[in-house]
Order: sequence, then structure tokens, then C-alpha cells
Amino acid sequence: MFDSFFSFLDRHKSFILTTHDPSDPDGIGSEMVMLSILRAKGKEARIINSSPVPKNVSFINNVQEQVGIWDKKKYGSLIKDCALLILDTSEEFHLGPVREIVKKVKETFIIDHHEPKPFSKLVGFVDSTASSTSEITIAIACSLGINLDCDTATAAYTGLVSDSGFFSYPKTSTNTFNAAIKAIEWGAAPNYIYKQLMENSTCPALLLQKQALANLEFYGGKKIALMILRSGDFEMAGAEFEETENIVNIPLKAREIEVSILIKEKQSGEIFCSMRSKGKVNVAKIAHEFGGGGHVTAAGFRRVIKIEEIVRKILIYVESWLKM
Repeated sequence: MFDSFFSFLDRHKSFILTTHDPSDPDGIGSEMVMLSILRAKGKEARIINSSPVPKNVSFINNVQEQVGIWDKKKYGSLIKDCALLILDTSEEFHLGPVREIVKKVKETFIIDHHEPKPFSKLVGFVDSTASSTSEITIAIACSLGINLDCDTATAAYTGLVSDSGFFSYPKTSTNTFNAAIKAIEWGAAPNYIYKQLMENSTCPALLLQKQALANLEFYGGKKIALMILRSGDFEMAGAEFEETENIVNIPLKAREIEVSILIKEKQSGEIFCSMRSKGKVNVAKIAHEFGGGGHVTAAGFRRVIKIEEIVRKILIYVESWLKM
């Protein structure tokens, strides 16, 4: 099953690992697992991302120390002797500044679980039936007979439950639960990880959630929920841009809602859009239209575009899907 990856592994001695920018629990978790695998196989390996570890996974021991931030002066001399392993994305555009090394390394290989993108030129192993890339990397570790330490298992379990919605999303399978069991056997503590991910927010984040719900509007006969957070809303709440985790999921609690959309505006004018679906609408295909990606039920993208324009275009796509 993983023969192409094993061949890639055999062809090189030194590796750089990276993921999409900004990173998330699954990107970080799969990086940590692959770092352990490569080092267990006697390879030289290091993680280099475009931006720092997100706060919601900073509770994991050793993560901050293991993740380097791309700096051409610091790491530029390493590139020509390394192969690049990209985790949790199949599109180099989503790598951020570190993408400049893609064409300079000896070889590039991806391991991903998102819906395939027709325009992606990167090659590797993609299993779009997997709940997460952490699930895939745990399976690779097991196939090689490699046991993970407690910190790495914690990172892997964190990525697994984050991308599977704590085992509630459609791609959750027996493979997902088997991977979770292995992570627990290696030392991951489910209750501790749940508290860190779901009960570790801030008061400004709650105020931001309040503002998002105050801006909530319905479309398509109340089948579409749309929330907009402008840059001023973050300032008003005293919240950071990253403190929007799970807000997009809230409207799906209503039985009428088929799709929930959250649009966030940075002070720079860049727009981030997150979409969630109960299954009738393939939001990954909609995200692809805007240069993004994801899964059938969870996807997103970012663009420099006026909010009013992006709202108009997204609603056209979603409403057309609902009419199918």
C-alpha cells in the first residue's frame, strides 16, 4: 500500500518535512509522526514550516522545539542535499513562503488525505478516504513496526480527532479507530487532549463567537447559514484571527441548515472562507473553484477579494448544488 513512499524513503538520506500554511493539528501531528519514522529508519530529518506552531497544539511537549520556521539564511544551504516530504496538502501554493524550496530539493513527495486537486502537479500518496493525514502516518508507522513515544502519539491523536471531528465526520472508519487505539497504546490521553482542544478557549474568543452569531444570516430557504467576521470584529472582541475554531460548525446544529459558511477578513484585506456541509453539498469542489480545497463536508480557501463579491459568488455555487 505504501510502496511508493517506501521507495522515496530508500532514495534519500536527508529530509525536510513541511505542511500547509498556516498549519493545523493534523498537519503538525502528521509531521511529528513522520519525523519519528524517518529518524527510526536512520534518516536525517527536520520539520520546517512557513509559520509558527498554532496555539491550539502548543500544549504538546517538544512540538515547539521540533518545528523550525523557514529562513533562507538559516536553512538555505541544506536544501540541495534534501528531499522534501509535504504533509496534509497536495498543492504547493498552500505551503506559504517555504514553497520556494520545492524546485530546489532533490525530490518532492506528498502524503495527504484531501480530495484530489486536478491542477496539482505534486506526486505522492493520497488516500482521500482517510479521516486525516495523521491516520495515514500512524498506519505507516505500524506497517514498519515503529512505536511512537508519548509526545508524538499525543500529536498524532490530536491531529486525528481534530480532522475527524472527534470521530463524527463522514470519513471516520474502522481505520480511524484503529489508529486512535494505537496512539492511546503509545501514551496519548484522550480526555487531556479533548480539554486542551475544546475547553481551552479565551473570553475574547467567546466574544468573537457572539459577534459571528450576531452577524448570522440565512439564505436558500434557510438551508445556508452565512457568518462574516470583519477585521474590526476581531479588534472589538480583543481576539486573535486564529481564535475562530469551531465557529463555522455552530449553525449545523439547526436541522434546516445544509451548509454553514464563515468568512473572515484580515486587516490586510485577505479573506479566509471556511465551509461545512452535512453532505448534500460538496464544499471541496466549491473551494477548488477559488483555489482552495478540503473534504466533501469541510473545506476552505483564502483570496484577496471584497467580501461582498465573495459572498455573491459562493451563494451562487452553494445554491446550485442544493438544486441538484
